[in-house]
Amino acid sequence: MDGRPIPTIPERAPKPAAEPLPRSLFAFILKLSAPHQVVLVALTVAVFLLNAAPLEVQRRLVNDALGGGSFATIVTLVLVYVGLALAEGLIKLGLNYYRGWVGERAVLYLRRTVLAGKDAQPRHVAAEDGVDISIVLAESDPIGAFVGGAFSEPLLQAGVLVSVISYMAYLQPIMVVPGLVVLLPQFVFVPLMQRAVNRRAASRILTLREIGVGIAEHSEAHSRLSLQIDRATQAFALNMGIYKFKFTMNFLMNLSYHVGIGLVLLLGGYLVLNKEADIGTVLACLTGLEKLNDPWGELVNWFRDMAVTRTKYGLVYRARPPQEAVVPPGTP
Repeated sequence: MDGRPIPTIPERAPKPAAEPLPRSLFAFILKLSAPHQVVLVALTVAVFLLNAAPLEVQRRLVNDALGGGSFATIVTLVLVYVGLALAEGLIKLGLNYYRGWVGERAVLYLRRTVLAGKDAQPRHVAAEDGVDISIVLAESDPIGAFVGGAFSEPLLQAGVLVSVISYMAYLQPIMVVPGLVVLLPQFVFVPLMQRAVNRRAASRILTLREIGVGIAEHSEAHSRLSLQIDRATQAFALNMGIYKFKFTMNFLMNLSYHVGIGLVLLLGGYLVLNKEADIGTVLACLTGLEKLNDPWGELVNWFRDMAVTRTKYGLVYRARPPQEAVVPPGTP
């Protein structure tokens, strides 16, 4: 060490008025990032408007290649396809980076709120210290991660679903049936299984907090090791329960997708044999179904994250009484 002070991040002065954390998760999101959410939504609209265009270019490429089209036309279509993919990718890059910044800003705000409130207390209670440690080190990150995509993520995935289904209906109305086969069963089993995941996630958070409290109390009243081990075992069991429901849900979603693929091949083969559709249309519908699977999975993940994050934020809110929730210094 050369004795020089470690540089610190400069902080703005704290605001004069103290404000409690908002009661609900979405009130917290809007309070902290409403203008940024508007920009994220605008970028999202641009992404899903571009999403279905490559399907049409792909269909025309296949049909021109099989139908004896000119090489110049094929080159032009390839360049258009690459240009659309590049434009969509660059907008997504900016969208994801912006989401990350908004989310990390929320994490920083939560951590500074907890630390500033703890610093303002005249004395520290070990149980409260354990909860604060859990919030600062672990619970703020998933809340912040959700904040970044709170509005743009469901809008993006729903927009992709609508655009792709509309395009498939435009090409061949009967090809919408496989899409419905993929999506409709999931409206039944996903909410049921997600509720089971949410209950276990809430219990897991409380169990980990109890472990943190036990560690914080160790210097004052030595906790029994067996009690802490029991808590760790309970957290393990809760995690395994979450994995069971989560991976079973993923299995059922993938099964629905492959049944849909089989239906596209069956219907597409029938239509091609009867001269009612061309091969390019069938391939475009196969690609479209793949595009349905990904955003639907992401939309399910968003609802899953929303439910879990709402539970986590509720626990954080209840752990921060209004009189302790102060506006932290240096909030960006």
